[in-house]
Amino acid sequence: MLLTCPFCGLRDHAEYEYGGDAGARMMPADGAPAAGWIDHVYLRDNPRGAHAELWFHAAGCQQWLRVVRDTFDNRVLDSRPAAERLGDGNGISA
Repeated sequence: MLLTCPFCGLRDHAEYEYGGDAGARMMPADGAPAAGWIDHVYLRDNPRGAHAELWFHAAGCQQWLRVVRDTFDNRVLDSRPAAERLGDGNGISA
C-alpha cells in the first residue's frame, strides 16, 4: 500500500506507523468499571468502505497524517496533515 505524505510525496506504508481511528473516541471516566476500559482498549469497529485513520510518518518527516482509506481494497482516498480536518466530500468527517 502506498500513502501520499503531503510533505514528502508518495511513500510505501512501511515508512509509517498506524495511529488508529481518526474519529473522536471518549475514554471512560476515572473509576469506570473494568468492562468499560476493556471495550475502549480492545473493541473496535471494523468498517467496510471509507474510513478515517491516523498515520505517523516515522521514517520520513515525522508528521501525523489523517488518511481516508477504503478498507475493502486499501485504496487511499485522501491524505493530509493531521491538523487539517477531513472534508465530507467522501462521507468522512473526522
